Amino acid sequence: MAAADGNGWVHCRCGSRHWGLYGAAGLLLLDSTLSLVLVQLRAAWVHQGGTWSTPGGAIDSHETPLQAALREAEEECGVQPPDVSVLASYPSLDHGDWAYHLVIGRLDGASRAHAANDESARVEWVALDDVARLPLHTGFAA
Repeated sequence: MAAADGNGWVHCRCGSRHWGLYGAAGLLLLDSTLSLVLVQLRAAWVHQGGTWSTPGGAIDSHETPLQAALREAEEECGVQPPDVSVLASYPSLDHGDWAYHLVIGRLDGASRAHAANDESARVEWVALDDVARLPLHTGFAA
């Protein structure tokens, strides 16, 4: 059990490669009015760089999907976990040997989202109706 022990590629039985030895998780974060969603422009060097998605990444061996999603949002976007009210959490993609877990939350605290590490080129609050118009990461688009 160590930090970042979930980093790595899985060759899934679906025939694709997925990031996260224990699966992956992301946070779909809404503003307090539930009308805006926080999206992250993925840095050019990461998988599917230059696309928009939710903050997220690999689940470590000692984490739940919820813990991983909140950790990733803090690392990538500066959102503090105590400022997030979790509304739902579920596997949005499950191949049996690999799964992506989506956590839906509302920002109720004072965190100010920003590009907090080199995995984020930038972050923005976007109207829900406008998200589909962005060039999206294929997993997020699905």
